[in-house]
Amino acid sequence: MNQRGIFLVLAMGCFGLATLGQSSQVANPVPPVAGSHQEQGMTPPAGQAVMQATSGANANAPAGNGQQSSTQEDDTVATIRKTVNEVNVVFTVTDKHGRYIKDLKRNDFTFNDDSKPAAEIRDFKSQTDLPLQVGLLVDASNSVRDRFKFEQESAIEFLNQTVRPKYDTAFVVGFDVTPEVTQDFTDNTEFLSRGVRALRPGGGTAMFDALYYACRDKLLKAPRSGAVRRAIILLSDGEDNQSHVTREEAIDMAQRAEVIVYTISTNISGTKGKGDKVLERIADATGGRAFFPFQLRDVSNAFAEIQDELRSQYAVSYKPADFKADGRFRTIEIVALDKKNLHVRSRRGYFAPVQ
Repeated sequence: MNQRGIFLVLAMGCFGLATLGQSSQVANPVPPVAGSHQEQGMTPPAGQAVMQATSGANANAPAGNGQQSSTQEDDTVATIRKTVNEVNVVFTVTDKHGRYIKDLKRNDFTFNDDSKPAAEIRDFKSQTDLPLQVGLLVDASNSVRDRFKFEQESAIEFLNQTVRPKYDTAFVVGFDVTPEVTQDFTDNTEFLSRGVRALRPGGGTAMFDALYYACRDKLLKAPRSGAVRRAIILLSDGEDNQSHVTREEAIDMAQRAEVIVYTISTNISGTKGKGDKVLERIADATGGRAFFPFQLRDVSNAFAEIQDELRSQYAVSYKPADFKADGRFRTIEIVALDKKNLHVRSRRGYFAPVQ
């Protein structure tokens, strides 16, 4: 552009990369801090776009005496700020038999934000091939020791079949009293397998801390150049006796990071216990699913179903009606017009950014 240029600048959060192949012990997560979501590292679902109009002479144009004019250094820059409120939601549709329905259109749904119809649907896609950012969280407490080895091998098989080189990334965290990263983000399935095999059963269970940490410090800060699908697979019995954050605070952070959580219970009693209800609550609030494989062979089936679901989802972007950047939690409701035969599953809502 010669005389005038217009640039669209998208604000993105800072991120850090850890060395691949390293195992790092993580200190206890800090409980949520009161204040703006930006202070918590939040990437708000409703983004802000800043348009910058630059006026003045072309910086590359030669000055009359062969030297660059000093007046070019004094060129004025006018900045026009415009807030663009857009919510992005990934969701899944199944029929009455639990089969994934992948060929629906935008007009097959209604989209409500904070109990009001969306003001505008800006994009709608059947997202079967988005890049994945996946966190595998494995309960390494004493309570899961009995079938730990089998679960490790099932997790490795899942990662090998799901993570595509140069396209998807995943990381592995084991947790007992504290979360431990045994493999950071990588697309190398061999590294991920080593990370899973490095896990060892230990002491107590701080599941909420581990989920909070994985969402806030890993997925929320992970770089992304475009649309991605963020998911966590959580293997645990759901019993927590060591966390510093609560269940709802962990769910809150997952919603802020726009993470879908799939839970796989390690309870082998044959009946659902208190921990299983916790796992159901986490999955339901984030748009995921809870699996209860009471037999060992069902663990690998659960991983296979998660893999299938990650390739069978829709993505919608919409503008909410009466949106206010007040930091409040806003509900999301996506309903299929054929609601008698179709079931929609998505995260329950999001936190508006704070201006």
